[in-house]
Amino acid sequence: PYWMAPEVILAMDEGQYDGKVDVWSLGITCIELAERKPPYFNMNAMSALYHIAQNDTPSLSSPEWTDVFRHFVESCLQKNPNERPTSGKLLSHQMVTRTRSPHVLIDLIQRTKAAVRELDNLNYRKMKKILMIEAFENESTVGDADDTPDEQTGGDSSKSNSITSEHSLHSVGVSASSQSSSTNSLPPSADGNDSSYPPSMRNRHKQASNSNAIQDHGANNFATIRTTSIVTKQQKEHMQEEMHEQMTGYKRMRREHQAALVKLEERCKIEMENHKQLLDKEYESLLQQFSKELEKLQIRHQQELEKKLKQNITAERKLQKEICGRQEQDRKAFETQKKKEYKANKERWKRELSLDESTPKRQRDATLQSQKDNLKQLEAQEEQRLIRGQKEYLDLEIRKFRRKKLLIFHSLEQELLREELSKRQQQLEQAHSMLLRHHEKTQELEYRQQKAVHQLREEQIHRQHSTELQNQQDYMQRSERELRKKHALELKQQPKSLKQKEMQIRKQFRETCKIQTRQYKALKAQILQSTAKDEQKVVIKKLKEEQRRKLALLGDQYEQSIAEMLQKQSIRLDESQEVECQQLKERLHYELEILMAYQSKNKMQAEAQRNRERKELEDRVSVRRALLEQKMELETQQFLQERSERIRLLHERQDRELEQFDEESARLGFSALAIAEAPKESYPDDESLSGSMLSLAHSNSSTSFPPGSL
Repeated sequence: PYWMAPEVILAMDEGQYDGKVDVWSLGITCIELAERKPPYFNMNAMSALYHIAQNDTPSLSSPEWTDVFRHFVESCLQKNPNERPTSGKLLSHQMVTRTRSPHVLIDLIQRTKAAVRELDNLNYRKMKKILMIEAFENESTVGDADDTPDEQTGGDSSKSNSITSEHSLHSVGVSASSQSSSTNSLPPSADGNDSSYPPSMRNRHKQASNSNAIQDHGANNFATIRTTSIVTKQQKEHMQEEMHEQMTGYKRMRREHQAALVKLEERCKIEMENHKQLLDKEYESLLQQFSKELEKLQIRHQQELEKKLKQNITAERKLQKEICGRQEQDRKAFETQKKKEYKANKERWKRELSLDESTPKRQRDATLQSQKDNLKQLEAQEEQRLIRGQKEYLDLEIRKFRRKKLLIFHSLEQELLREELSKRQQQLEQAHSMLLRHHEKTQELEYRQQKAVHQLREEQIHRQHSTELQNQQDYMQRSERELRKKHALELKQQPKSLKQKEMQIRKQFRETCKIQTRQYKALKAQILQSTAKDEQKVVIKKLKEEQRRKLALLGDQYEQSIAEMLQKQSIRLDESQEVECQQLKERLHYELEILMAYQSKNKMQAEAQRNRERKELEDRVSVRRALLEQKMELETQQFLQERSERIRLLHERQDRELEQFDEESARLGFSALAIAEAPKESYPDDESLSGSMLSLAHSNSSTSFPPGSL
């Protein structure tokens, strides 16, 4: 993760980043080439992730690099992706376009070969030195076995010092293998020479020899041949493998989380599309049903209007037929009455003329004939007036009938229009209620899907944080375990370094003992030459006592120096190990605090994102509801306007038709008041015409022509 860009770490859940992340990795690679390791390489992988995401941009620590190279690295490591240049723009940078030597790669290969060769020589010298030290130890043990008795005194002191170092190391927690290895370096001695040791030293030497025999180690198996650097390198490689495996599992988990989130979002999207298609299909089917119902209603209304028109025509014909029939009866009655009146008048005239005998017969016949002609003329006039009155009456009644039927037809049209408009209003209300119900269903589905997505994200964050904490705990335990192994290895390898120093001190002690022995021999020879034979034994005895005292004092001094060296080395090692433990604990605690702070910040950001998404969804739902209500209100207003417009147009058309009918009636000579009166004929509106009509004989002939009018 040391080469990952910040937006990759921050966008592991969303996956929103572009090719500029490779430009960031290029800048980190430049720092790695310059400083032999990328930034935060000494940290745990998880801690490095947090530092990359939260801290400032890394930079070159050494001031020896040129400004061009620094500017190139700074350009690549812009934390804001919008300010970071693209790879195409970097190709025009001075760092890339500058002139370079054609032998750069060859020189680099030569330098690399020289560095590898030097490293191999260094490792060879180290290995040769270790082998030489082992060979020197073997030779020294053989040489100690062949020393003179006087030199065995120094060897005894060296043995005591070696055992003292073993005891000191055992007091600070050295393992049994280190003790046995340290004891194996002691020179072998015969059983007869063990008496020169103190009893406690003899017992400890025997215990070390017994432990050596039990463990079955050779004399040359002092310590492992691997150096500390090799072991540390192997430990680092093993730790890097574990960290790589841990980071791979973490990335795999993040990819699984991202895939699960994308899968859930796709499923929610498909579910929302299916839901919208179902709602649209339901709404379309409702609109089609409404359209069919309106078509049926309009067809039925048209049929009713046509039926009404046919009924009006039939009723008009029937009324006209009935009136004409009655008028025919009135005319027949009128003719019969006129015939009776003519006969009566004729008889009366004859009687009157017969009574007047003075008048000649021809004159009487002429008078009678004139009377008859006058009567016939009057009858013809009366008949013409009757026929004209009947025609006017028929035309008036038909006109009244048509006007009444026109008003009834207009009322029917208004009623049918009201029915159609009420049906459309009912359909509009049903459509609006369905839209509201669809809006509520969509809102419920959106809330449920958002809740599922938020729950999945929360579970993923919880699992991610648990994994991060577990990885951090594993890293802390692994770091503590590696530190303990390192300290144990230092303690295990400590006797070897102490033995080397002890060998140096022992060698100095042997050389000093040899010098003392040579001086003693020279002084002995000088004294023997200048001293009498009877005093030589006393002088030699005093010299031997003085030599033993000096050698014992010298051995005590060397033993004290070895003990101080061992004590200082142990104290120094303990202090350094305690300091390392304390530093490791502080660093791990600091990294754990950073992790906890990062997780807390991540939780707060996730909670803020969830609240923001909830607010956005609520705003989106409210806006959609407001738009829906606005649309419904607009449709309602449009319907009301259309309703009022259609009613107005119908009224205008009906008024225009009624006005045209009245104008036509006026042209025909009918007054508006006469047409607007109630018809004298009584007839039902929707049934066949029936009922008695007024007789014209009673209204015209009997009243207009009384018997004495002639």
